[in-house]
Amino acid sequence: MSGGNRNSNSDKTKLIHLGRDSEASQGFVNPPLYRGSTVLFPTVRSMSEGGYGYWYGRKGSPTYDAFERAMNELEGAAETILTPSGLSAITTTLLGLLKAGDHILMTDSAYQPTRSFCDTTLKALNIETTYYDPRIGSGIAEMIRDNTAVIFMESPGSQSFEIQDIPAIVGAAEATRRADERQITTVIDNTWATPLRLKPLSLGVDVSIHSGTKYFIGHADALIGTISATATSGAAIRKTAWSLGICAGPDDVQLALRGLRTLSVRLDAHEKAALELATWLEARDEVVAVLHPALPSHPDHDLFKRDFTGGTGLFSVILKPVDEAAVARFVDGLNLFAMGWSWGGYESLVIPFDPRSYRSATKWPYEGPALRFHVGHEDIDELKADLAAGFERL
Repeated sequence: MSGGNRNSNSDKTKLIHLGRDSEASQGFVNPPLYRGSTVLFPTVRSMSEGGYGYWYGRKGSPTYDAFERAMNELEGAAETILTPSGLSAITTTLLGLLKAGDHILMTDSAYQPTRSFCDTTLKALNIETTYYDPRIGSGIAEMIRDNTAVIFMESPGSQSFEIQDIPAIVGAAEATRRADERQITTVIDNTWATPLRLKPLSLGVDVSIHSGTKYFIGHADALIGTISATATSGAAIRKTAWSLGICAGPDDVQLALRGLRTLSVRLDAHEKAALELATWLEARDEVVAVLHPALPSHPDHDLFKRDFTGGTGLFSVILKPVDEAAVARFVDGLNLFAMGWSWGGYESLVIPFDPRSYRSATKWPYEGPALRFHVGHEDIDELKADLAAGFERL
């Protein structure tokens, strides 16, 4: 019996069946892991024609194909390229779409390493970056130049959780395309939402990027990046990925494919616990604001409800002004919330952050310390108790 279910419209069902075929795997439920570099060919002709459909381990295998097919289906993409990490997915995409003399519009709320790449590597390649207010919406049309080649979005914003008006930004890019007959490619970092909560390509975005290290892997034990794109954008990015020697490790690809099977149930659990904890935190006297777009108090809540089908497990909290020692007492004494830069796994995490040093188009409006929480799968009452004890120390 084949594992494919081509007639399902439900992502929950698709996740169970995409990218696997038990008949082709001698009846086993999971597709086999192919590790390898060299592909052997029986004849000169088959080598020149790629008789098996594979040429070299870096350029793909049945393991890679299974995950890429699954991502194409989930994203509604023509092409998916796999990379060793989320950051490499971003940098490979930008290098594939930009050339010397081009201009990129980058959201001011972007992941800090994305900004660093723009300010160093792209700058050295004579590619100029202009940062824009993530809430600019259709006003971005006024920032598009004759040499603007890419508009990069991240929604919600890394750490600050602004929701961008994706259709309005895409509309501005499309209007320029029609008027000037030139290509402006729209790109989004969709890691927070995953394809289960937001499908950017259905909103007209050209390229959707994920750090699959987070929710796809789901267990904090591997790294991978995905780039899902339209045919035109995907071809350009894949060509660059091959030129750079970019490829994900086969074991990491298999772990990501395995993680997809439980993504729906894990994400539902993250969403439920995070929203309950965010609501609880919002009622605390020590808290100035909770930056979670699924909360009605969030300034972009209406946009969130329009474009997203739900939330996930990551959000930020702004505390009333206290000194660094107080924040350290709060965080250092937590038992269930560990400190770590990643997120998306089964474990709860917290990091203090201050984005004022890496925002340039907008001003961070808060004076008090900021904490970003990822809510894992621990008991929610015990997580609250852990934080309540932290507030006592604060």
